[in-house]
Amino acid sequence: MAIAAACRTRSGNERKLSFVGVYDVTPSDLYGAPVFDNCYFKNILVSKGILNPDEVLFTKSKALADLVKKYAESIEVFFEQFGKSMIKMGNISPTGSKGEGRKNCRRVN
Repeated sequence: MAIAAACRTRSGNERKLSFVGVYDVTPSDLYGAPVFDNCYFKNILVSKGILNPDEVLFTKSKALADLVKKYAESIEVFFEQFGKSMIKMGNISPTGSKGEGRKNCRRVN
């Protein structure tokens, strides 16, 4: 309870979670409208990443910063690249020929 109390602050009627040494996160950042879009990248551009690694995407290298800008500026480019990435990840065989996809995660088939 003490940790939870230390992490929560009040801002008007809005509750904020404070990540020590990172950023404040408002409920709208975490649980905004149920829309999948490029707002994550738009937030990084204005220093409103949820966690420190989000900001690293923009500050670590020019190539990463250019990607963040590209995805923030064009939802079409973001969705195109996201789709390609999902296809690539779907083609990954994590176990190779040594394993099985479980029907029930708690039991071996």
